[in-house]
Amino acid sequence: MSFLVIGECVADIVRGADGTERIHPGGSPANVAHGLGRLGRDVTLLTQLADDPAGRLIADHLKGAGVRIEVGGVPARTPSAVVALDARGQATYGFDITWTLETGGLLVERPAHVHIGSIAAVTAPGADAVLAEAERFRGAATVSYDPNVRPALMGDHAGALARVERCVALSDLVKASDEDLDWLYPGEDPREVAARWLGLGPAVVLVTRGAAGSLALTRRESVFAEAPAVAVVDTVGAGDSFMSAVLDTLAGAEREVLAGLGAEHLTRLLRRATTAAAVTVSRAGARPPDRAELDAAGERFTVRCGRAS
Repeated sequence: MSFLVIGECVADIVRGADGTERIHPGGSPANVAHGLGRLGRDVTLLTQLADDPAGRLIADHLKGAGVRIEVGGVPARTPSAVVALDARGQATYGFDITWTLETGGLLVERPAHVHIGSIAAVTAPGADAVLAEAERFRGAATVSYDPNVRPALMGDHAGALARVERCVALSDLVKASDEDLDWLYPGEDPREVAARWLGLGPAVVLVTRGAAGSLALTRRESVFAEAPAVAVVDTVGAGDSFMSAVLDTLAGAEREVLAGLGAEHLTRLLRRATTAAAVTVSRAGARPPDRAELDAAGERFTVRCGRAS
């Protein structure tokens, strides 16, 4: 089956706690596309890239994983993010990004699944084009969404929340981190937010909680997975690697199948996605596993799961 990912590419300038600096290809949607390519999936990324050193670095990185790139407009420079890592490998971000996606005249093959998210789904003026493409394909394709909230780029809270909830309502599957939900709904229980999102339309909502593990919820089931013990190098791209593994595991599942996922299927989903994220945090940059690495890590890591109470 074919995947279409729509969203930004970003050059991540990673500054370590020791003062070292590295440049990695990044951007949440681009990372998801790259992860799917690494897992052997047929994937196209609809994005914007400038013809500059960072843009060429990112394009080579994506193409090396087998990702096809459709460019919807060329910005003056490739977007960048300064990623500062603390002593625990936790990341904070500062951005230099514009998003003006244009889709007129693009000939993107009709996909079986569309993934949207992050900056591209909420930042004007390009966000309108992202949602229009997702809505155009939704009749024949399933849709997933990851808000991947970046507070510095979200604008006023009420407007950002409305845009996020519009994307949630458009989607069949949604993944969010507990940090995303805390910014969107300060002080609310992530499980209560996830349950409310299910009422907006998605069949499955996933919540990642870093070292505290993850949750998967449908209207009938809720399952948790603990995070395996792993030496963390940095957390860049962990959530995107989780998302890629989720989409790979659910490849081909139609809306009715997603709605009917039972505890056993959700457990397998969380185990595989959690393992992918664990591999990614164990090495520098957004470097998701390929299929062989993921299978091997699944044998090596212990991920305890159960029904969430």
